[in-house]
Order: sequence, then C-alpha cells, then structure tokens
Amino acid sequence: MIAATLVVPTVPLVHLERSRAFYGETLGLALLWESPASIRFRCGDTSELSIFKRPSTKTEHTLAHFEVADIEAAVKELEAKSVEFIDYTEGPLVTKDHIAQLGPSRGAWFRDPDGNTLGLRQG
Repeated sequence: MIAATLVVPTVPLVHLERSRAFYGETLGLALLWESPASIRFRCGDTSELSIFKRPSTKTEHTLAHFEVADIEAAVKELEAKSVEFIDYTEGPLVTKDHIAQLGPSRGAWFRDPDGNTLGLRQG
C-alpha cells in the first residue's frame, strides 16, 4: 500500500474564476492556494478539494460529497445561496425535501456551475 497522507478529490471545470466563487463563497471552503490552472481549498479540519481548468467534460456520477452534521441545515443554507438541488423520484434514490435515505445515512445532491454533481452526506 502507498504511504499517502491525504486523498484530494479533483474536480474538472471550464470556468475557473466562476468556480472559485462557487466553491469559496457559496460553499464556504477556505482557499489554500491557486495557480492559473487550478485552485486548492480546505474542507473542514483536514480534507482538501482541488478544482482544475480543462476542456468541458461530462460526468454521470457524484465527484465528491461533503460530510455534514445537519443535512437539513446545510440544504437550507445552500438553497438560500441559490444552489439548486437534484431531486430523484424513482430508482434506488428517492428524495424528500431534497434528501434521500441511504441505509443509516442521508444524502442530497447539487451541481457546481460546470454541471459537476456534488453531494452532502450525513451519517
């Protein structure tokens, strides 16, 4: 096994400046550093997330989720900042008030300005 000390999700996007505002201001992540091609944020006490500029890509899955203590409060806070949540009505995920029960945990999903799916998870 490798001796990694940290795993950092890396999210591709087209508009770096617009996404810096979304991840930094809307989601409230702390800016660690930036270059012309990428930006690194701190998430909580020890996690980090990178965003990097690249040509448009299409993803069909959640690229990262944020662990929260109170998912209802987090959903309300992001909705107040005009974040639109993805609701599911059939299949393995069914959301009520934007939140789905996932075994013992709960989740909610939204997209960043480039259409990348991100999630909230409690539990």
